[in-house]
Amino acid sequence: MGPAPPEGRAAALVTRLLELAVEELALIERLRIRLGPGFTVITGETGAGKSLLIDALGLVLGVRADPGLVRAGAVAARVEALFEVPDRDEPLICVREVAAAGRSLARLDDETVTAARLAATTGPLVAIHGQHQQQRLLDGAAQRDLLDAYGGHAGLRAAVAAAFGAWQDNRAALAALIDDPAELERRIALAEHAADEIAAAGVRPDEVRELRAALARGAQAGSIDRLVASVGSRLSEERSGARDSLAMAAREAQELARLDPRFAPLSERIEGLAAEVEDVAADLRRAGEADAAGPVEAALEERLSLLYGLLRKYGPDEAAVVAHGDAARAEARRLRETEALRAARLADDARLVRAADAAAAQLGEARQVAGARLGRAASTALAALGLRQAHLSVALVATELGPNGADSVAFELAANPGEPARPLADIASGGELSRVSLAIESVLAGADATPTLVFDEIDAGIGARSADPVGQALGRLAAEHQVVVVTHLAQIAAHADHHLLIEKQVEAGRTVTRLRALEGEERVRELAVMLGGSASRTAGPSAAAIATARELLERARLGSVATARGTS
Repeated sequence: MGPAPPEGRAAALVTRLLELAVEELALIERLRIRLGPGFTVITGETGAGKSLLIDALGLVLGVRADPGLVRAGAVAARVEALFEVPDRDEPLICVREVAAAGRSLARLDDETVTAARLAATTGPLVAIHGQHQQQRLLDGAAQRDLLDAYGGHAGLRAAVAAAFGAWQDNRAALAALIDDPAELERRIALAEHAADEIAAAGVRPDEVRELRAALARGAQAGSIDRLVASVGSRLSEERSGARDSLAMAAREAQELARLDPRFAPLSERIEGLAAEVEDVAADLRRAGEADAAGPVEAALEERLSLLYGLLRKYGPDEAAVVAHGDAARAEARRLRETEALRAARLADDARLVRAADAAAAQLGEARQVAGARLGRAASTALAALGLRQAHLSVALVATELGPNGADSVAFELAANPGEPARPLADIASGGELSRVSLAIESVLAGADATPTLVFDEIDAGIGARSADPVGQALGRLAAEHQVVVVTHLAQIAAHADHHLLIEKQVEAGRTVTRLRALEGEERVRELAVMLGGSASRTAGPSAAAIATARELLERARLGSVATARGTS
């Protein structure tokens, strides 16, 4: 049996990962993991698929879906995670499906959501720490973010970002103002000229079309005059014209209606026709007179030429020309106000940069205090991890003011007494980096609200002698979080509350991955195999390895009990 979870370990957690189900993902045909509170370790031979579980978990955390992960011959891969969360009677069900054809689908409970929405929901629940995340620890921006998370500087960071943003916005507006008096006068003159030219022209909507129609009529004036005269003659000519003929017909129809009332309606209709012909003749006469009295063709062409020139300069139609004139007038007024606006912006610039500097200074002071605390706490954690002479410090160097403050942050390690502290990227070996990462994670545990922490290859570069303190540290971390660790070191695995073995098997000619929980002698044997190396998986562990495995489990159990008593 493995060590029982110390009383209180992760018992206070109200949010944790309950279950992870994976289907058709690479070597995994179908696999379901039930996870308990505390410290869970996953072991297995290289290539069995331990890291695939991390990939699967990443999918439900919203990472980019890779169709190449879909098992050969399958239509789609599917990952389902169940989370216990507060204020819910049932677990939160998170699903991600990745089709071999490339499409991805995400669901929360029964609702289809975007990958971004899935990530926003599950991201705060799980943090994965792997080789990539350890390398991020070498980045100054990541170190700054860790320090601010430890110090609780979110409010100060937001204040700096807001103050810096206001200053930058004002500087951009100031830069947009013209500071050359000659250039300013030139632009004012151009704007006023355009506005005056358009106003003087008095452009009317649809005027170009009307002028073109008038010119077209003028070009056919002879034909129009002849036809007007001909139509007028046929309507109004005495005796033979339609008007006189209808008038005579109307008189005779009236007499007919007097003799026989049946013809009265017809008489009225004929009278209406006579009146209508009279109106048409009058309208025709007036239209002919208007054409004769209109502007001459030369005046029309001159006006049309003026309008065409305005259209070429200011817009595709009359409405655009008028709008350009209004805009030019407004621009001229704005430019004339530039000097007053520049003075106001310059005054604002001095005020805003002082506010941004003050906010950055306040953040810098808080970082100095938090950096000293983080350095002391991380150094203590490093000592517990076997680096007893190592000292971690946080160096702040003044930099140009930016949205994140006016400091650069550097985590520095002095591995041995008398050695100068140097940036992690310069001196940290793989094993040292793993332990520094774990030390910082341990220190941040109290401030980190992420309930589930997953460590993939946390033991990279760590030897067997250093592994036991790492396992102890992970166990302590499990008092505040649900901790899941993928490891190949028995000295770490022995400290887990739960041990899962992932195995690669060949079934029906295909390689598949299987997973099972280990307890009792099965767990002892797996730890012994891990101690003996890859050959032990085939030949079986030696008696000495089995004895050592039992010793590791007993030592871990006693250490867990002592830790629980010390924290109770």
